[in-house]
Amino acid sequence: MLRERWVILGALLGIAALCWLYLFIAAADMAAMGQGAMPMPMPPTAGVGLLLLFAMWWIMMIGMMLPSAVPMILMFSGINRRRRLRAEPFVPTAIFVAGYLFAWGAFSALATVGQSGLERVALLSPMDMTTTSRWLGGLLFLAAGIYQLTPLKQSCLRACRSPFDFIVNHWRDGEMGALRMGLAHGVYCLGCCALLMALLFAVGVMNLMWVAALAAVVLIEKLLPLGDWTARVVGVGLVGYGLWLLAMM
Repeated sequence: MLRERWVILGALLGIAALCWLYLFIAAADMAAMGQGAMPMPMPPTAGVGLLLLFAMWWIMMIGMMLPSAVPMILMFSGINRRRRLRAEPFVPTAIFVAGYLFAWGAFSALATVGQSGLERVALLSPMDMTTTSRWLGGLLFLAAGIYQLTPLKQSCLRACRSPFDFIVNHWRDGEMGALRMGLAHGVYCLGCCALLMALLFAVGVMNLMWVAALAAVVLIEKLLPLGDWTARVVGVGLVGYGLWLLAMM
């Protein structure tokens, strides 16, 4: 049982590591093209370009979010492992994880459409993927900071910080039940950090320093003691920075 737990943990962290490796390679390629060290590739068709952009967002979301979901996934796996040992119906953990991937994929689709729309109206640079408007950047920081202080943020954070309570209140039997549970918990994860992820439009979608910083904030909020207070402190800081950006206009 302990070995199986370590295998699942290693698999989850391995997937996250592969996602981060992809992001580092993609960021390095973008930097090389921006400096003229690599030839610019032929521009893809609109459909292929959107598909590649969606893949980038989805991989980024998995890399940023999956580590903070590990306690919930391990708890689900442990319950089904005990059911299997008692010869009771059980569900593979991969089905539960698939629910998270669907939820994060839906957000990635919205982010893809948002990024494409911002580029069309010249509010986002297609080269470095950062906003060209201080107004938009300031409003994004302000909105993300205010949301950090709302009851909705705290409610989603409680669901993510209390795997046992989520299991008790949302347990569903069967494979479809496991998929719906993973989807529901993935939505709670998005409720914790969707606006934090939107800050990438202000600082650069492929700015890996900011990507890592936001991933660290998500991990601290969900897993460490006083994570709920960390969310509030971060919110106050984001509000202050957003107001400063707007005041500098």
